[in-house]
Amino acid sequence: MYRVSFDTKKFDKDMRRLVEYSSGFLEGVKLGRPAFLNNFGLVVIEGIKQFVDSMARVDPSLLQHVYEWEQSGSPAARLYDINYVVSSVGISINSTFRQSTSIKEGSREPFYDKARIMEEGLPITIEPRQATVLTFNDNGEQVFTKKPVRINNPGGENAKGGFAQTLDNFFNNYFRQSFLRSSGILDRLKDMSDYKKNLNVGIRMGRSKGKETGYRWIINAGVMK
Repeated sequence: MYRVSFDTKKFDKDMRRLVEYSSGFLEGVKLGRPAFLNNFGLVVIEGIKQFVDSMARVDPSLLQHVYEWEQSGSPAARLYDINYVVSSVGISINSTFRQSTSIKEGSREPFYDKARIMEEGLPITIEPRQATVLTFNDNGEQVFTKKPVRINNPGGENAKGGFAQTLDNFFNNYFRQSFLRSSGILDRLKDMSDYKKNLNVGIRMGRSKGKETGYRWIINAGVMK
């Protein structure tokens, strides 16, 4: 009778270590999740700012109110800030407006709360402060008046909600269609070469190597290249 026997002890040991390596990898990914989200947040914030700048140069009437006068689309002239907070549920992104420091031609002081007022489409009333007559240019004609002047939409029709509309466009369209791929993050999340590269060592070392590999893989995935 012909008999063949196999020693499965080494096989069982390797399989056990492989499972430990894989479990450690997932543990490392979970451990590195906050660092990944923090790195990812930095990348997204920079992407938003570049997107808004680009849209402002394409259509100044939509976004010129969130920049200093006559500098629409310039990174150095932004009147907005984008911030993020990492929590257990993910990333929360919020925006705030800065005060303008530039003075529009024909004025004597900056337009207080310019970005917020124009974004919300709030009417303003202009009154003379140091003189009895108010003077301003209206479509090339110099106007003189003693009465207060009410401007119902100081930023123009397109400015109202223009910044919010641009952010919605970023997240609802550009983010999913282009940003994740162009930033390289999507490809890095799909790249499991680190897991495969350390597989043989992981079979020898088990959970500890898996944890180290998973942690390094996830935090590097969120870094802008």
